[in-house]
Amino acid sequence: MLVGSFLIFFYTTGSFAQDSNFYIFLSFGQSNMEGHSKFEPQDTVVNDRFKVLQAVDCSDLNREMGNWYPAVPPLSRCNTGLTPGDSFGKTLAASLPDSIKIGIINVSVGGCKIELFEKNNYESYVETAPGWMKGMIAQYDGNPYGKLLELAKIAQKDGVIKGILLHQGESNTGDETWPGKVEGVYDNLLSDLGLGQDSVPLLAGELVSAEQGGKCASMNPIIAKLPSVIPNSFVISSADCEAVADGLHFSASGYRLLGSRYGEKMFEILRNE
Repeated sequence: MLVGSFLIFFYTTGSFAQDSNFYIFLSFGQSNMEGHSKFEPQDTVVNDRFKVLQAVDCSDLNREMGNWYPAVPPLSRCNTGLTPGDSFGKTLAASLPDSIKIGIINVSVGGCKIELFEKNNYESYVETAPGWMKGMIAQYDGNPYGKLLELAKIAQKDGVIKGILLHQGESNTGDETWPGKVEGVYDNLLSDLGLGQDSVPLLAGELVSAEQGGKCASMNPIIAKLPSVIPNSFVISSADCEAVADGLHFSASGYRLLGSRYGEKMFEILRNE
């Protein structure tokens, strides 16, 4: 009986990872997590302790899907820009001991609703998606959730999944059921990866704030309800994060500030474990 209990614990806590000092973070969402603003020279400085698991083949970047590379933008598809994940990883690496490495996986689709990541509902969403979005979805083999799961399982052979980063909501603005839909995606990821809820926090960023002219800022009060639905979730403030003129996306400096807040919160969580 004791042996059986041990095996259950072993397979449900991610203890099969090869390197317990390699912290892996899954990230997903729509255009702000995908990377909208152009990255700048300062964003391409390599940190040897921060890696990205390539989500799609990018021949022009000499990257192949499923391999680890230095985490410099773009972190998602080949022609995307700066994301909160860039400064998240650098901030976290700078805060943790030198013995800890950071790995990130980014599967994001600009303009998508959270329904695209619903394990049992994505196909009906894809059917009604506009053509330009279907092209992006196709790069993830038609199933972004499935691609995120596939990559996460590859990553589990190398390290330990320590958290999930989300930035999504513009396309669900006004949807009061959004927190419950996010909970469904989160629960499926944990179940499919054999992870315990207490060990994997979810960090969700606010959309562009009203003060920055955010066209979807009314979604932020709905995002604020997420911790009441997912106890191990945290909302990352977008206050003072500079936006661009469209009122939907952050500037490069805005992404850096928002991403650093993701990193600071994750460091706080890890420090308190």
